[in-house]
Amino acid sequence: MSTGSTRTARIAAIDVLRGIAIIGTLGTNIWVFSHPWGLLGMLSAPVTPETPDAAAVVQLVLMTLAQGKFLALLSLVFGMGVAIQHGAAVRRGMRWPGRYLWRATLLFLDGAINYVLIAEFDVLMGYAVTGAVVAYLLLTSPRAQRGMIIIFGSLHVIVITGIVAAIVLTGANADATLPNGRNPYTDGSFLDLVLFRLDKLVLFRAEAVLIGFLALALFLLGARLLGAGVFAPEGARLRRRLLVAGAIAVPVDVVLGVAGGTAGLLAERYLVAPVVALGILALVAELSLRLGTDGWISRRAREVGRVALSAYMLQNLLAGALFYGWGLGLAESAADVRVPVTVAAFVVLTAVITALAHLWLRRFELGPVEWLWKRAAQLR
Repeated sequence: MSTGSTRTARIAAIDVLRGIAIIGTLGTNIWVFSHPWGLLGMLSAPVTPETPDAAAVVQLVLMTLAQGKFLALLSLVFGMGVAIQHGAAVRRGMRWPGRYLWRATLLFLDGAINYVLIAEFDVLMGYAVTGAVVAYLLLTSPRAQRGMIIIFGSLHVIVITGIVAAIVLTGANADATLPNGRNPYTDGSFLDLVLFRLDKLVLFRAEAVLIGFLALALFLLGARLLGAGVFAPEGARLRRRLLVAGAIAVPVDVVLGVAGGTAGLLAERYLVAPVVALGILALVAELSLRLGTDGWISRRAREVGRVALSAYMLQNLLAGALFYGWGLGLAESAADVRVPVTVAAFVVLTAVITALAHLWLRRFELGPVEWLWKRAAQLR
């Protein structure tokens, strides 16, 4: 296989992964949208007090399937994207990070718009900052980058382990109570939610700070895995190792997510789920090599991956329209049947997003947000 065709196959596989990660983040975030108290409710009581025991178990299992894994997968893919842009700049003899810093600035602005207008759990602002830092770190040697992955990963493990230990030792339980007072998610207008997000900026941006070391480690790890040939035939041994690690992590992940309480949820989302994400990455890479990326499911995932920014923002906007008070208000009106309604909403929104991505790319090369982003990048 020629170098050009190898690179094309690699990019196609990355698009598949990116599309899976985008839809996977919806699988995580949909439970936030369907909670009567939104993100505040998820932080205090992920399973609402009135939920029957059987439904609660089903909800926890479904949440665990997506929790943390696709955020980590998206981080790995973003890191690969930075590495690809770095490689392209080197081949063209261009200064690095150079124009990439402007692209990171645009991504931050996209994230700010998404945060204020659509969803307070936006990841784009954090990715923009992380990407800008990693752009400089890619100027170091591969050995230095491996060392930084270990350092950043270790710091993350220390921080999260300390938090989990504190919760266990103090008996703190985030599942105890829901907030009191007026509920902007069910009672407020679109503008009310905008003002609410601005008012709670520090609280809602805390996770981006909490996972800062993890994001740096995953971005760099994604870049290193790409360079190590994780998508190439010669990367079979690497993929096997990642698959084994992910397979070992899965049962631990499920137990922590379903039966671990608050401490277990934190450990599952921030410690174990990233390992599962590495297994998912290896599995998709292996299947892409064996089966190609032209099957029906792969093509749909690739299309979503090609319009990732547009799909991410649109799926959050549509979910808000379904569940928030300014829209159909299903979070409140369907609270008694939250689990089936949430699952149905995820299936419907996934179908809508994939269909729109397919139809859009039949006529245009870029998604609408991606097109605006490219035009803005050209203005500098």
